[in-house]
Amino acid sequence: MTEHKIDLSKIKMLITDVDGVLTDGTVIINGDGSEGKSFSLLDGHGIKLWRRVGFPVGFISGRASKSTTVRAAQLEIDYVEQGAKRKLPVFESMLLSAGLEADEVVYIGDDLLDLPLVKRAGFGVAVANAVGELKESADYVTSVGGGSGAVREVIEYILKNTGKWQGLMERYLV
Repeated sequence: MTEHKIDLSKIKMLITDVDGVLTDGTVIINGDGSEGKSFSLLDGHGIKLWRRVGFPVGFISGRASKSTTVRAAQLEIDYVEQGAKRKLPVFESMLLSAGLEADEVVYIGDDLLDLPLVKRAGFGVAVANAVGELKESADYVTSVGGGSGAVREVIEYILKNTGKWQGLMERYLV
C-alpha cells in the first residue's frame, strides 16, 4: 500500500469493477450457455447507503454479462460500462459525466486491468484477494475478499471517517 494520507472528505463517487469485487470472481456457465454470478447482499445494501448520501456509483467491467446488467438495474447504478478492455478512458468519461475530478472518486478493483484506475483515483482500493501488484499500488486493501462484502467495507470506512454514517443509522435505531 502507498503511504500518503488521503482526504476522504473529498470523495463523492464510487466506481468499482464487478467480477472479483462485487462477486468472488466465479462465473457459472450453465449447459444452455447462460451465465450466473453471485453478488453480496451486504455490498448491495452498502451501495444503497452510499446513494442515500447523494453520491453516484459506477460499474466498469472488463466482461459483458446480463447478470451485471440486471444487478446494476436493481441497485439503480448511475453509470455502467461493460466489455471495457481499457478501463481508464471509461473512468475518465464517467468523471466527465459526473462533473468530478479523479481525486473525488474511490475506485475498487482486483486485477491488473484495474491498476491504472487504482493509481488515478483519489482513493484506490484493492480487495483482499486482489493480485499483488494491485495491492501494492492501493491506498487501502480490504479485510475481506471480493463478493464477501468488500465494497460495503469501503463504503462504511469512508462514511464513518467523514461523519456521514451516524445520520444514515438514525433510520435503523428508531
